[in-house]
Amino acid sequence: MIKVPTLAELTAQGKTPEILFWVGCAGSFDERAKKITKAFVKLLHNTGVSYAVLGAEESCTGDPAKRAGNEFLFQMQAVTNIEVLNGYGVKRIVTACPHCFNTLKNEYPDLGGTYEVIHHTQLLKELLDGGKLTIETGSYKGKKITFHDPCYLGRANNVYEAPRDLIQKLDAELVEMKNCKAKGLCCGAGGAQMFKEPEKGNKDVNIERTEQALEVKPDIIAAGCPFCNTMLTDGIKNKEKEGEIPVMDIAELIANAKDL
Repeated sequence: MIKVPTLAELTAQGKTPEILFWVGCAGSFDERAKKITKAFVKLLHNTGVSYAVLGAEESCTGDPAKRAGNEFLFQMQAVTNIEVLNGYGVKRIVTACPHCFNTLKNEYPDLGGTYEVIHHTQLLKELLDGGKLTIETGSYKGKKITFHDPCYLGRANNVYEAPRDLIQKLDAELVEMKNCKAKGLCCGAGGAQMFKEPEKGNKDVNIERTEQALEVKPDIIAAGCPFCNTMLTDGIKNKEKEGEIPVMDIAELIANAKDL
């Protein structure tokens, strides 16, 4: 059992962690996404990085409210978080959710919250390059892995290479879908669509995206976003392939490779 320190606890001890891990609503409450949180925490713990979480002091970034058009609610949520973050003097934030990543990085500065915000794949790559993290490559040798670019990580913030570098470090074969990187296709959850049923149409977006993933015949579909993970998992279930092709976060792939 890993004891995850809160920022309040460390501050009371006169300590300042290098990184605040912003868990996000999905990573805190969604049963599937909690597994991603645990995998990432294991990696942080084993690399000896000085980190903390806000715990009960963390609230939603306001991303769903903003995307759904409720700017007033977004600003209320954001200002509350900014007061907490600035009160602790937070400088560097890592999150496994591209929605939190995009909002904290690009929208909080306008409201007085300016931080260095990185995605968990960027931090894992940094730790790997710096020698703090090592990957056992045997588990995935010969496996075909395709990576789905989350909209708020890829097209919104131009982060394409960090997750791919990590997959290739696993000694796996990276296979690209026809729509990837700057031409990536949404999983269907962006813009607060996660929280409602899709409008009627010929085909749901997540089914279209799942079909693109299956076209390249992967052993594993990799994701870097809890929302994308849910949508692609639903797509795989729709195709009755859940027993064959797992949808996994990059952090889970690396944690499994290390067999922690």
